[in-house]
Formats: sequence, C-alpha cells, structure tokens
Amino acid sequence: MRTIDIDDAVHGERRRFVARHPIGVLLAAGTAFVWITQMASLLAGVDVMPAKLGELVVLLGLATWISARVGGRREVNRLFAGLRRWRLGRRYLLLIGAMPLITLAVAAATGTLRSPTDGWAAVAVTYLMFLVLGAVTGNLWEETVWAGFVQGRLMATRGLLIGSLLTAVPFFLMHLPLAFEADGWKGTSWRDATIDWALILLAAPFLRYLIGTLLIDTGGSTLAAGILHASFNAAGAMAVLAGGWQQIPALIVLTVAVAVYRVRTGLSATQGFAPSLVPATEPLPVADPATR
Repeated sequence: MRTIDIDDAVHGERRRFVARHPIGVLLAAGTAFVWITQMASLLAGVDVMPAKLGELVVLLGLATWISARVGGRREVNRLFAGLRRWRLGRRYLLLIGAMPLITLAVAAATGTLRSPTDGWAAVAVTYLMFLVLGAVTGNLWEETVWAGFVQGRLMATRGLLIGSLLTAVPFFLMHLPLAFEADGWKGTSWRDATIDWALILLAAPFLRYLIGTLLIDTGGSTLAAGILHASFNAAGAMAVLAGGWQQIPALIVLTVAVAVYRVRTGLSATQGFAPSLVPATEPLPVADPATR
C-alpha cells in the first residue's frame, strides 16, 4: 500500500510539474530531439527529411501529451480546435496573395526578378501547389504547436508583442540546423551558415508577430496561422527570384503594414490575445477586451 502511495505521489508531482511548465517541458524535449536527430543526419551525410518529419511528429505528440496530462480530452480538443476555425472571409486573400505579390514587388525593385520561362500562370500554379502541399504536410501541424500551444499561452500572459517575440526565440533556435540542409554539413561554409542564421533571426520575430495578429483577429485560428506560414515558404520558393531572400523584406513590409493598420483602426499593436487558446485549466488574464 505504501509503495502505491509513493507511486501516486510521484505521478502527481510530475503531472503538477508539467502543468506548471507546459511550454518549458515541450521546448526542452522538442529542441533536444530536433538538434540530435537533424545534426546526426547532417553529420552522417544522409537526407535530413526523415528527421524533419520526426520533428513534426514529436512536437505535435508532445503538445498533445502535455494537453492530455493537464486537462484531459477537453484540453486536447481545444488544442486542435483552431484548425477548424476556417470562416476567415476576405482574410483568405491576404493569406494567399499578400506574400507572393509583395515578394515579387521586392524582387522587381531590387533588380532580382527573373523572367518566367513558362509564363506567369505557371508561376502562380507552382506557388499554389507549394502552398497547399506545405500547409497540409507541415505548416498546419507546426502552427498547431507554435501558435496554438506556445504563442497562445505567451500572448495571454505577456501580450501580442512580447508574447510573439518570446515565441520567436525558441522558434529561431529550433531552426538552426536547417542552415546546413541544402548543401549538407561538409558542403556548407560557416559564412553561409551564419548568413542563413541571420536571415532566420531577422524573419522570426516578424513572422511570429504577424501570426499573433492573425490569432487575435480570427479568434485563435491555427488554420490561418498555418496558411500564412506556408505562404511565406512558398513565396520564397518561386523560381523567378534570384537569390531566394526577397520574401524576408516582403514579410517585414507586410508586418509593418498590418501593425500600422491596427493602430489606425483603433486596435492595439502591442496588446491582445486569443482567449480560445488559453487552456481551460488556466484563468484568463485580466485584460481590457478592447485590446484583443
């Protein structure tokens, strides 16, 4: 009987620890897995794609497991509910069209826009294919974790701006091994890796902030967050771009425009959160609903 009591006490203490530190538990375990598997793949000279798929499975699995430990089936349902918030109206035009159009404008302004060999219709179709494929196979599930689990909690306690910037830090750190993805560990110089890291570091806070505004304005739609993330990736993959960096200044322009629009329309550019992303086991922060 005493052994059972001790086991129950240990189990209860572990559950309380996970409940007190859900983000820390996910990021500690997830980052360790990502770094070990992806760096091992790179050092061994094998395709890193299986490790990237493993990243999605493990991160989503951790978020689901922690949610179940904290709030049971109800909390797991809440985690995935954002994928079902699809009534976005005209926002679909922003999610699908803004990034590629601004990226093309940046390329044209900087003289790095190539003439399409198969016409602009082929460019548009290829972009949409990358968008849909990226969203379905990766970004929707990735944002279920980053936007729905991590950023939703941080915005609820720290607000839109600080919560987004805090999310950008582990988001950046977890993407570091990908600087070696294209040319492998031996084929990538430290100069090239540093440039890639600088670009990721520059893009991360703007992407997280832009996604944060979407979470607020859509009532916590991780579907919208995943589509925007996929649009950013697909815009950078367009074959008419020389260098493949134009999507980052385009992201900055779009983010600044959204922030200015929020201020001019009476919405806060620094505060706000999506109540639907706050776990039922945690009290809603005391905040002016107008800031949401």
